[in-house]
Amino acid sequence: MAHTNPYSIGLDKNPANYVALSPLSFLERTAAVYPDRIALVYGTLRQSWRDTALRCRRLASALAQRGVGRGDTVAVMLPNVPAMFEAHFGVPMCGAVLNTLNTRLDAEAIAFMLQHGEAKVLLTDREFAPVVRKALAMVGERRPLVIEVEDALAPPGDHLGELSYEALLAEGDPAYAWELPPDEWDAIALNYTSGTTGNPKGVVTHHRGAYLNAANNVIAWSLPHHPVYLWTLPLFHCNGWCFAWTMALVAGTSVCLRRVDPALIYPLIREHRVTHMCGAPIVYSMLVSAPDGLREGITHTVQGLIAGAAPPAAVIEACEASGIALTHVYGLTEVYGPASVCAKQEAWQSLPAEEQARLNGRQGVPYPLQEAIAVLDPETMQPVPADGETMGEIFFRGNVVMKGYLKNPSATEEAFAGGWFHTGDLAVMHPDGYVKIKDRSKDIIISGGENISSIEVEDALHRHPAVMMVAVVAMPDAKWGEVPCAFVELKDGQSVEEADLIAFCRGQLARFKVPKRVVFGSLPKTSTGKIQKFQLRERMHSASAID
Repeated sequence: MAHTNPYSIGLDKNPANYVALSPLSFLERTAAVYPDRIALVYGTLRQSWRDTALRCRRLASALAQRGVGRGDTVAVMLPNVPAMFEAHFGVPMCGAVLNTLNTRLDAEAIAFMLQHGEAKVLLTDREFAPVVRKALAMVGERRPLVIEVEDALAPPGDHLGELSYEALLAEGDPAYAWELPPDEWDAIALNYTSGTTGNPKGVVTHHRGAYLNAANNVIAWSLPHHPVYLWTLPLFHCNGWCFAWTMALVAGTSVCLRRVDPALIYPLIREHRVTHMCGAPIVYSMLVSAPDGLREGITHTVQGLIAGAAPPAAVIEACEASGIALTHVYGLTEVYGPASVCAKQEAWQSLPAEEQARLNGRQGVPYPLQEAIAVLDPETMQPVPADGETMGEIFFRGNVVMKGYLKNPSATEEAFAGGWFHTGDLAVMHPDGYVKIKDRSKDIIISGGENISSIEVEDALHRHPAVMMVAVVAMPDAKWGEVPCAFVELKDGQSVEEADLIAFCRGQLARFKVPKRVVFGSLPKTSTGKIQKFQLRERMHSASAID
């Protein structure tokens, strides 16, 4: 006789005991509990959570009245301004999917994304009018409704769009009765990866994952109620690592910022007593390299999340000395931004600063609500030994992993092969269970049969006081096959000779890992601060770029 589970009889989901998880619920709670607390600061604007919720409902209502609904795409080409924050709530409130566009991309890439994502509406800023105009011309008949977000702090530029953002909001109902998605698996956002070849892939994320990762940020970072968060991280990048939704969860204050510049950042930290910020290593390198006078009058510690590339230990040390306490997180667009954290241990506090920086520079352990991070052999899908030496690929599994790639089943199947999400990052597992990235699979340098981690060489060069940024790539070599070549960007006012940097590395690295050439100059970067190594590799084929 088959066993009957008594817990499955008459105990079903119903409206009283089950609702879909969505970060939209955070907004309504905070607007009700803390209506008068400031949600947004921008220039002279001080906008409460009550008014923010009203404006988000107006946006959702206006979009719905224009026929935008479940499964439709609303694209935004905006800097970190209040409208960008509001779109993270107003767009999904009407059931639509938010597509935040990388504001540094060219017209061809933007046109592809508008067409591939089938955007029905585009919110844009006049700073980007030249690129947007070209992109719209390429889109042709499938041109979305263009809404211009007018901003007194924007640089001069042409006006685009059929109507303004404020006019659109005026059409909406502030009491719009929005609903949670019928299924928490519904898409909430579309983010395109910054592919170096071919068309980018459209990463689709869902309400459930956005809810969980917004909460993850609070738990992993011990985020208190009412933090003051400075938007040094682009909101278009992985939806700002879900921090718009996180700020709604903890009733925080978001200090908006059009562009990353220490001359703008330090006054905002001082005036608003900013408590938290996020960014790539380049953001923190800029801050610690800025003139000391900019930091005058700032006596409190700022908590910072750092990710985007493996941060050099030297940057972590310099930030700690400058009053910025860093926590290292790691992730990708496909896992909503950060999905692992280098969770700090109390015992580390008694160690020398250099050793603390080394430990804190690891990619760490899973976020609390992410099921697992693992370092596996990509061929056998078995764990590599936890010896800190054996390299494998990083894999993620859990509720904070994308639905898949839009209209790309083959890429989705490949990404999820074996029941894990494949990151393409090579790493080791340390005995204490902490992951440490060694390289992207395409960035590893194989010299005379020996694997050289470009990140290890970059870490060594970052310790030189004259170095601002560095990228190491493989250079063809007749004897060894390939050897390291370092591209170095120096701090303002600093100078150093190639031979001196090579000698400096010899004091820290095995001889075969030392760069054979050093090329000085500005490094090509993405809008999120990642160095575009593929451009540096292209330079390798031009003798004039090196000699």
